Amino acid sequence: MNSDSDLQIAGDILEVPHLLQPPREHPATVAEFAGLARSLAADRSQWEHIVRYDATSRWYHRLRTGPGYEVWLLSWVPGQGSGLHGHGRSSGVLTVLDGTLTERTERGTRALASGAQRVFAPGYVHEVVNDALEPAVSLHIYHPGLTEMPMHTAPHCEARPEPGPVTA
Repeated sequence: MNSDSDLQIAGDILEVPHLLQPPREHPATVAEFAGLARSLAADRSQWEHIVRYDATSRWYHRLRTGPGYEVWLLSWVPGQGSGLHGHGRSSGVLTVLDGTLTERTERGTRALASGAQRVFAPGYVHEVVNDALEPAVSLHIYHPGLTEMPMHTAPHCEARPEPGPVTA
């Protein structure tokens, strides 16, 4: 088998460790950025002592920078949200480190529990909210570094429940 067939069979390359390249000092691909986020999530000593909770506004801290990217740590107390926004020309990886966050997009609503990861390209619009009763912590990687976060109006992104069984 050639490597193209292996990738076709494997599906999600992150689920097949033998297909991943050795980690680079600075990531350059979507898979490498997702891998960086997963490795930071797994090593609580790199971020846990930094986290603060602020009842008046979302707390955030730039954890790391590299050539063309930034890594941010955010905390969310119950009820805090981002508002509906985009990320300008940046792509990103959002990883929930602790707690549960809710992501709303024009396609619906999704609960993101600890360990959940979302990858997005420029033009992606969403709202992230802590609808739970416990605080949450998330890690965000932006490439290139985030220079704008345009806010959007609510009609673009109404919460719609996930499709479920139809009952009579």
